[in-house]
Amino acid sequence: MRSIDAFDKLALLSRQMALEPADEVAGTPGAPAPCGHSPDALSRIFGDDPLRASVSLSETKKNSLGIHDAVMPGGRRIRLLKTLLTSACERNCYYCPFRAGRDFRRTTFKPEEMARTFAELNRRGAVEGFFLSSGIIGGGARTQDRLIDTAAILRRKLGYRGYLHLKLMPGSERDQVLAAMTLSDRVSINLEAPSQQRLNVLAPKKIFCEELLQPLQWAAEIRRRMPPPRSGRWPSLVTQFVVGAAGESDVEILQTTAYLTRALGLQRAYFSAFQPVHDTPLEGLPPENPWREHRLYQASFLLRDYGFEFEELPFDAQGRLPLDVDPKLAWARLHLAHAPVEVNRAEREALLKVPGIGPKGADAILRARRERRLREPAQLARLGVITTRALPFLLLDGRRQLSLGL
Repeated sequence: MRSIDAFDKLALLSRQMALEPADEVAGTPGAPAPCGHSPDALSRIFGDDPLRASVSLSETKKNSLGIHDAVMPGGRRIRLLKTLLTSACERNCYYCPFRAGRDFRRTTFKPEEMARTFAELNRRGAVEGFFLSSGIIGGGARTQDRLIDTAAILRRKLGYRGYLHLKLMPGSERDQVLAAMTLSDRVSINLEAPSQQRLNVLAPKKIFCEELLQPLQWAAEIRRRMPPPRSGRWPSLVTQFVVGAAGESDVEILQTTAYLTRALGLQRAYFSAFQPVHDTPLEGLPPENPWREHRLYQASFLLRDYGFEFEELPFDAQGRLPLDVDPKLAWARLHLAHAPVEVNRAEREALLKVPGIGPKGADAILRARRERRLREPAQLARLGVITTRALPFLLLDGRRQLSLGL
């Protein structure tokens, strides 16, 4: 029987990484990546000696190893390797494909092996960034040490200077959070649920405040109180929620998200619509509507980038966002349909509340009107405003124009 090599391991570990949005992966949100090449197929890709073979990969072959096109802050696209140090796990989270006792083939990298495998892929141009997580074996602190060791080898021994997103394990210690932050461009820990009550449905042996929220609080404290490392900045903080398996409302999720954004400086929250996994306790639950995931993302951006308060979000009586309309448009229909915003006088905060106007568009309007009054829809279109969405809620030099007028 052929022995398993590093690339065989990556193929095995990539199979359920769609559960980790991790970064802005280009493509359909939540869509599982193609995966599952056999050892023989991987041998054909890399040759008998993977470290000497050509790493010129098709998209399917890249995805089989957990390599995805990702969009970084600022819009730059990179090829990101998303993988685990080990798929073995002692935890029994009810929704997770890696849960203890589930019957599937598991595999593990040692820190040095993982670092060298990624470094070789990076050297040959197959990957430009790295997201590294892990199942938990021997406790969260011990697993965190192995993740930190991998990152330290990659940075300090192998000289990697590119993008690195490192996972924080449940139960990690403050010094470990600091060590991870000095090595990474982004750190994250999955809260999974908005409260202990909801977490009990998903992962009854996890402790919300002490194990999951505490590392994020430590990271925020480090960012506030300590000077940044030599890179000149601390890594961004993100988290993830599983949506639709624990009976949680959108109010609960976004209330927690608003706190994390305001109090801890969270860069963003990721939302993963629940998909049942065979041979897990929640396999009988229906999958969550992906539109709910999408609306949660839209609402979270309103809180982070558009100046909306949590209380302004358009929840229904059950604490849910509407699925048939985006939350910004729903708010505008209630508040701006009969009180449109005058483009030539409105403050930035008011402009951002108008559908079709984002932060860049609002700034462009403010710059343009220092030079001239804005009177025509075509002027707004040239500034990046989506006029088909914005015009019903605007006044242009005192006049309302419900059509494009072009």
